[in-house]
Amino acid sequence: QVQLVESGGGLVQAGGSMRLSCAVSGRAFSTSTMGWFRQAPGKDREFVAAISWSGGSTNYADSVKGRFTISRYNAKNTMYLQMNSLKPEDTAVYYCAAGGRFRPTAQGMGVMDEYESWGQGTQVTVSS
Repeated sequence: QVQLVESGGGLVQAGGSMRLSCAVSGRAFSTSTMGWFRQAPGKDREFVAAISWSGGSTNYADSVKGRFTISRYNAKNTMYLQMNSLKPEDTAVYYCAAGGRFRPTAQGMGVMDEYESWGQGTQVTVSS
């Protein structure tokens, strides 16, 4: 049974920073592409960032480029999302997702259906 548990969400003022963590158990974390997605009230879930199994390749949504940084620490089966210069429009439930063995590839990093397992989500609220 694969488990993904997000943590680190909460309330922050606009311009502030926050770091999300995603702890993974029950699968070979070190060979899976990992991603972050988010869903704001009344909107579809959208891609935020992804990182390859080795950490050598990353991909970001245009809306977060230059502000968010995705990273992973394979020895601890944990992925992170450092969020800086937060804006009210970043308010959403943030989900971490795990792909299969060496998947998704670079082309599929931003596609929800390419991921096999999901966490329950953590709320991030940015006040203006």
